Amino acid sequence: MSVSAQSGAQSETLFPRPPVLFCDFDGTITLSDNIVAIMQKYKPKGVEAIIDEIVSETKSIRQGVGEMFALLPSSLKEEIRSFVIETAGIRPGFAELLAWCKEHDVPFYVTSGGIDFFVYPLLEPFGIPADHIYCNGSDFEGERIRITWPHACDEKCDNDCGMCKVSVIRRFTRDDYYRILIGDSVTDFAGAKLADLVFSRSHLTNKCRELGLPHIPFETFHDIVRHLDQGGMAR
Repeated sequence: MSVSAQSGAQSETLFPRPPVLFCDFDGTITLSDNIVAIMQKYKPKGVEAIIDEIVSETKSIRQGVGEMFALLPSSLKEEIRSFVIETAGIRPGFAELLAWCKEHDVPFYVTSGGIDFFVYPLLEPFGIPADHIYCNGSDFEGERIRITWPHACDEKCDNDCGMCKVSVIRRFTRDDYYRILIGDSVTDFAGAKLADLVFSRSHLTNKCRELGLPHIPFETFHDIVRHLDQGGMAR
């Protein structure tokens, strides 16, 4: 079932259809990719090969992320969470983007390939409704960290995403919404193909150029707000 269009009149005057934003977390909302930072800090044996396979798309995101965290003992949960909270950093302009969305009645969703035990604490100060945050889960009951997949791919996606961004985006039909994706890396590649416009960084910019997708490179969320005020169209 699709979601009905409810964006405010102000935003409708700027876009061909009411906009909805889908925003990546690691390396986008945060200044660093937290999963990579965790693995670089703890350096479990074999993790470099897994990261290379994910980036080169020879191993699925779900499989790779699950394998990486399985290399770490569950006893590190609080230590890892504290490390991420202390080091992640929030990209400048994020609060302003949320304020823009609130002012224009534009839905904003976090679509994260990150893990709940650090995603939710980092986002808590911003007041984003819990049902607007999609991320992977975690289980620390066993000896090793086990990642869970509450938002896995639906029957229309065979990318084995883990947290399936395209499944979320498809709930907002192209006929009813102007779908905007904000992201930076491999977890955003599939979603970018569905979006009407992509705000991109890093690997995602390269992929958008390769595929000829409409995109605007950005460094801070201030850049995005400026483009949204102009209607968001690539110029």
